[in-house]
Amino acid sequence: MIAAVAALAASAGYAQSYRPSFHPDALKGPPPGKPNEVMVLGTPHLSGLPKDVDLALLAPLLDRLAAWKPTGIATEDLSEIQCDTLRRYPARYADTVKSYCWDPAPAARATGLDVPAATTEAERVLATWPASPSAAQRRRLAAVFLAAGERGSAYVQWLRLPATERRAGDGLDEALVAHLGQYAARRNETAQIAAALAARLGLERLWSVDDHSADTPDDPDPAVNKAAGQAIMAAWRNPWSAARHTESDRLTKGLGQPGGVLALYRAVNAPREADLAYRGDFGAALVEPSPQQFGRNYVGYWETRNLRMVANIREVLGRYPGMRMLAIVGASHKGYYEAYLNQMHDVRLVDTRPMLR
Repeated sequence: MIAAVAALAASAGYAQSYRPSFHPDALKGPPPGKPNEVMVLGTPHLSGLPKDVDLALLAPLLDRLAAWKPTGIATEDLSEIQCDTLRRYPARYADTVKSYCWDPAPAARATGLDVPAATTEAERVLATWPASPSAAQRRRLAAVFLAAGERGSAYVQWLRLPATERRAGDGLDEALVAHLGQYAARRNETAQIAAALAARLGLERLWSVDDHSADTPDDPDPAVNKAAGQAIMAAWRNPWSAARHTESDRLTKGLGQPGGVLALYRAVNAPREADLAYRGDFGAALVEPSPQQFGRNYVGYWETRNLRMVANIREVLGRYPGMRMLAIVGASHKGYYEAYLNQMHDVRLVDTRPMLR
């Protein structure tokens, strides 16, 4: 018995100290042709900024991003292909669909295309897209993107139309035109940064790479949900989390000052931010002491989500080698994005700091 326990302890210690000898991050080729370059822009969620913050203040940031000349832009949105899948499993994903998915039924009625058919049609159209498409072609592609649930890409097509051509027709009915007009006012990164930048650079679409397939429903016992919330909130009450909130409040109050937006983006993209996010949030949750190990559930979800988001980016780069990808994502994701992307043989990361000076 004693020998068995000793052997188990030795194996546990060995497992903890084991380090793999294979390091994909050190094996970068180089491949033939242009490298896949990815710049990860961490961002505060614009929807959380005070309503009196004028989003026109984003202009200096957009200028700097445009100067980098990305050829693809990834956003923190769920693809409707994933939403279409999640809808088939309401016992697990009903709340996720309600929170993160848009119902493309109005666009399906207008175009006669369901989500898979619209997704296929958008890919087919873009494969033979002319250098100078007509306004009718852009309206039709916007309608197809809406039927595919890709509102960001539909809005890119809308922005690329001359103002006089932003009207119903070619698959866009009046309801869809009204929706695109409402989308223009959305205070989020996809509408105000990604789509605006894509249209400015002459890109035809965005890439929705968010993933919520690791979501799980609340426990049917309200007491368990309450205990889980209390455990995570208690873990978040720490000096690192407090420091992040204090700095965020200070920078948000200064957004209206000259250089305020760039100061905010420099801060949330600084190297120390990833460490603060870990210590104040995920690292603190990992070691919270609840018997149910709620923190470990939370961290497992978080890591899985980031891995799948990065896998979505890697898939796009694999389909279109040589892309210069701008990945726009909530600031807490940035450290994980870069760590996971750096493991890929055919991905080279680009530092945001020179761009944000």
